[in-house]
Amino acid sequence: MSKRWVLAFLAGAAVSVALGVYGRLHDPTGETVVTLFFKDQITAKAWLATLAVLAVLVQITSALRLYGKIGSSPAPAWLGNLHRLSGTLAFVVTLPVAYHCLWSIGFNADAGVSRVYLHGLAGCLFYGAFASKVLVVRLKGLPGWVLPVAGGLVFTGLVAAWLTSAFWFFDTRGLQFI
Repeated sequence: MSKRWVLAFLAGAAVSVALGVYGRLHDPTGETVVTLFFKDQITAKAWLATLAVLAVLVQITSALRLYGKIGSSPAPAWLGNLHRLSGTLAFVVTLPVAYHCLWSIGFNADAGVSRVYLHGLAGCLFYGAFASKVLVVRLKGLPGWVLPVAGGLVFTGLVAAWLTSAFWFFDTRGLQFI
């Protein structure tokens, strides 16, 4: 049995570690990256992260349908495109969020285990798991459990990052846009 999946997960781990090291060693600028039409950076990040979580929920639902885990008839032909589009959307809307977190704020491990520290770990996990999943999807002949595990790690990383940031933000400041 091929162990190519191990290389995919090691590559993802390397991405996670590289992002963490960069965030830790880089001198944060403290500058705002993008606010779009939101009142400030943190509001924009909270809503973009929420959009990413919603897109990932579409990803999971469509994957379950595509693989016959839900529904009894064959999946509609357009569902594969929706699945790929929702994954792409989830990834793309997290980019300005992650860029601001890494470049402007950095990765703070000095305070010990805290919400901010766990958020940084979850963000690194998300991008590392995403890298692994992209590789796993393109590899043929892998055990059937590899893709769901990779997808589950992507989901776990994103939801954990969202819970320690956007959810916290909405819980403390309310649902604000502008």
